[in-house]
Amino acid sequence: MSAADLIQAARALSRAVSTLRFGPPVAHVYNPLDYAWAPHEAWLRRYGEGRKRVVFVGMNPGPFGMMQTGVPFGEIAAVRDWMGVQGPVRRPADEHPKRPIEGFACRRSEVSGKRLWGWAAARFGSAPAFFERCFVLNYCPLVFLEASGRNFTPEKLPAAELRPLQDACDAHLRTAIGTLQPDWAIGVGGYAMKRIQAALGVDAGVRIDQILHPSPASPAANRGWAPQVDDRLERLGVFAN
Repeated sequence: MSAADLIQAARALSRAVSTLRFGPPVAHVYNPLDYAWAPHEAWLRRYGEGRKRVVFVGMNPGPFGMMQTGVPFGEIAAVRDWMGVQGPVRRPADEHPKRPIEGFACRRSEVSGKRLWGWAAARFGSAPAFFERCFVLNYCPLVFLEASGRNFTPEKLPAAELRPLQDACDAHLRTAIGTLQPDWAIGVGGYAMKRIQAALGVDAGVRIDQILHPSPASPAANRGWAPQVDDRLERLGVFAN
């Protein structure tokens, strides 16, 4: 149950996915565990220690969240001001001109991250209080961009490219869950829940479910995402004791 174990696992994941290659329509691939490693490591070191009751698992980085800060759902203000995490962020080698990496100087807000971390702040108060009981991971650390700059989600990759990516991400998720030893692994959206189920299997000793993804592309999420999450977690009994 050591943050050092999470750091080692994240390094291993970064090395594994950096060797993979992807064809069209993917034109650019960003790996925040490489160019934004400093804040990612600082975040793991500060908040990854000890056992957690619940681990929330997202899909992959958003353009103004983890892609900029190295922290899952890492909306700038939430990471810098609420979590107190900051660090140097380099430019990726093959940067798309429409998707520049500005790190903590980025002025755009990641709506999904603002919703998720805003809910955490409203419910738990301080970041240490949230991370004492909870943690957040992204299943896949990579960002896939088409030539237009449009985001390409990993589940759309052809099977030959998706399989080795999932193998690396599954292995990391198993290690992280084994380190954090949660009672619950909650997918942030249906895709993440399916990957948790596939990676951990039915005999993992972890209860698996999902919450609504906070993306503004989801009409349901735009109708009061936080209350819906609270209702779902209450019905599941995630924080019942």
